[in-house]
Amino acid sequence: MGYVDKNMMEGEVLYASGRLHWIIFSKAIAFSAAAAVLLLFALALHMGENQDTAQGTFTLGFISLLPAIWYGIEALIRRQSTELAVTSKRVIAKFGFIRRSTIEINHSKVESFHVDQSVLGRMLGFGTLNINGTGGGITPIPNITDPLGFRRRAIEAIDDSQKRSSA
Repeated sequence: MGYVDKNMMEGEVLYASGRLHWIIFSKAIAFSAAAAVLLLFALALHMGENQDTAQGTFTLGFISLLPAIWYGIEALIRRQSTELAVTSKRVIAKFGFIRRSTIEINHSKVESFHVDQSVLGRMLGFGTLNINGTGGGITPIPNITDPLGFRRRAIEAIDDSQKRSSA
């Protein structure tokens, strides 16, 4: 049971949830690829009787695995500890595992949503969703999967809640 589930108000319904895109694993992927190239090169050198260079290249490849593991674990924890949700009453974003940061904006306090996507973000389906609240507060949610879809579902939820409150 996550943060959103634990903190739902009575009568509140979950409309949509979001998650961080796999692009947050890019550093881990880059270091893993570098380590794989170095280790394969070390293997080729070892087969070619160049033992000293093979040993140095193997050591460098193995050392390259350490940041790959570090960045992989960091991204996994960040992805698993981030919750994004649109409910019938609020837009909720929760970040952090040990140190928690939450953003909860009532529908009546949301002025607009802005989506920023780079060319790579458009091709791979991720971007930054900026939520503008009343009073000038801007809340960025970076690296969200399908930010346009999340924005659409949030706007639909806000429209539905406004229709219910005016009826």
